[in-house]
Amino acid sequence: MKIKDRLALYFTLSSTLIMMVILSAIYFTFLKFLEADFFARLTDRTMVTAKLYLEADEISQDSLNKVRSMYLEKLNGEVIRIYNSKNTAAFIGDDQQYWSNSTINKVRDAGKLRFKDGERQVVGIYYKDNQGDFVIIASAVDQSTHYRLDKLRRIMLIIFVIVVIGLLLSGRWIANKILSPLAHFIEEVKQIKSSNLHFRVHEGKNKDEINLLAQNFNNLMEHLEQAFVLQRTFVANASHELRTPITRMIISAELSLSQEREKQDYRKALSSVLEDAEKMEGIITGLVNLAQTDLEFASSQLSPVRIDETLWTLQNEWKESAALNLRIDMQNLPENERELLIKANPVLLHIALNNIISNAFKFSDNKPVYCLLDMQDTAIELSFTDQGPGIAEDAFTEIFKPFYSATTESRHRGNGMGLYMAHKIITLYKGQISVMSEKGHGTTIKVVFPKL
Repeated sequence: MKIKDRLALYFTLSSTLIMMVILSAIYFTFLKFLEADFFARLTDRTMVTAKLYLEADEISQDSLNKVRSMYLEKLNGEVIRIYNSKNTAAFIGDDQQYWSNSTINKVRDAGKLRFKDGERQVVGIYYKDNQGDFVIIASAVDQSTHYRLDKLRRIMLIIFVIVVIGLLLSGRWIANKILSPLAHFIEEVKQIKSSNLHFRVHEGKNKDEINLLAQNFNNLMEHLEQAFVLQRTFVANASHELRTPITRMIISAELSLSQEREKQDYRKALSSVLEDAEKMEGIITGLVNLAQTDLEFASSQLSPVRIDETLWTLQNEWKESAALNLRIDMQNLPENERELLIKANPVLLHIALNNIISNAFKFSDNKPVYCLLDMQDTAIELSFTDQGPGIAEDAFTEIFKPFYSATTESRHRGNGMGLYMAHKIITLYKGQISVMSEKGHGTTIKVVFPKL
């Protein structure tokens, strides 16, 4: 059974139960009210009977007739008895005993008694008169009450059926209304295929469970998309980049083995194979680093990182490991040190900036690299300038792609992964990276991070 059907059913059952309790309370309250009203009428009957038969000698005939016309309308199955001190019926023409002595004595002892005898309601009073002490008992069947209750039951049954149908329909409408975001969420989920993992479901504006479900689902999709991208990137890059050196190695080996050659020819062929093997090693290393970086993306935890401390750490590392000079200048430093914080993963941020610095040292033949930290009103700007040969303008957008090299010189060639990973990490932390260069006048890599 669908959730909306269960909700509609539960809503209808609970509402029906409450309605049954309310209708039952109304019915029994009305029943008790009518019984009490009829008991009051029977009590009045006994008092009128006492006035008519026990004190008739004290009032005029006209008054007696007036009282009879006003109060002695015949009730359904009416029985009235007046009993003297000997518990014998008196005054009324029908002298049948009707009630037992035990009942008469109970009325005499209680002074006033009400009870039900089957369908009959009975009222008895103890009445003292100058002619003696009497017990008056009146009984009748409240036929009008039975008629009213029967009519009330019919009305309640009709109302009950109508209300239950209305509750069922309204419950289903309410369930559809409440679960409509969930139905929309399901329809959106059905659209997700392996080819559009970038698709995200609509989270909505209501801060409810469905909104929380959509948020968690979108977070899951981000991790899945990252995993698929990692897989596709690794396979595509590996197949593309490894195919060329392997093909060259095979061709060189086949040509060398196709016929007898001179010693220097074999040496030349082996050098070519060794060069391609070294290139393959660099490609594999880059692919492994890329895969490792992508895995860290998926699980990276962000924390506030002081950008100046990261730069000083990099300066010391390059000085101690390679005796290279990273010169750092700072301007517009704030009084509040918190303005130097950016939200990032410290390990990945270190990798990104270190790749930029490493690239600058490599292309400038290990000449000093200049770094400028400029604190702006809303951003933190970093500029890394080398003294290399520069980059052509048409290569500005290409250098951030994987396995791209802007030069053909072997001493400057790398695996083409450094700036790509730097670009990926910096953009992950909502930063921007750009390049400014002129042939023969060095290159400047500019990085901009928003302030916390």
